[in-house]
Amino acid sequence: MLRLFCIFSALGISLFLTSCYTISKKDCLAGDWKGIGFTDGFNGYLPKERFEGHTKSCKRVKVVPDLTLWKQGYKKGLLRYCTAGSGLWEGQHGHSYNGLCPPQTEAEFLRGHVIGYRQYALRSKLERLEDNYKRKEEELEELQEKMKKDRNEEYSLLNYWKVKDLKEDLSDIRDEEDRVRDDLSEADQQVRLFESQL
Repeated sequence: MLRLFCIFSALGISLFLTSCYTISKKDCLAGDWKGIGFTDGFNGYLPKERFEGHTKSCKRVKVVPDLTLWKQGYKKGLLRYCTAGSGLWEGQHGHSYNGLCPPQTEAEFLRGHVIGYRQYALRSKLERLEDNYKRKEEELEELQEKMKKDRNEEYSLLNYWKVKDLKEDLSDIRDEEDRVRDDLSEADQQVRLFESQL
């Protein structure tokens, strides 16, 4: 049993360490640093951290990444990343802008990012409101059930005010949901228009 535990522990540690690597042994040995740089730039990775990650990852096969070639590829990949469409996608997925884009492409990227992030923020807010509404609704139902069973007048009176507060909260949340839905509908329309111009 102990031997089996040790095997699974070793396997777990091995999988954990593998997930920390930025690049596979095979890619380290292949040495296509321009291509790897392009992919990293295209995906919007921070250059210093990413290259350091590759350096650490390739130590296990005694390979030193070629920084010059990697930078050449990274710059080309970054040009493909720093577009309005990419900015939109990053914003829609809630990613903040990390200041990677050069001045000549930054404005376009940010234009897409602002539109996408607004849509993301409104969707997230609506989800939070819906979750809150559901929790309050469940709390209200439980309280009303308790009141039906409880014959203690004073306790029921206290619950009466709690019910009243919960109903007011639910009404306020519903009003806020309606406002956010209107804003989200406008944001969705703005995204569709933006996408049609890409």
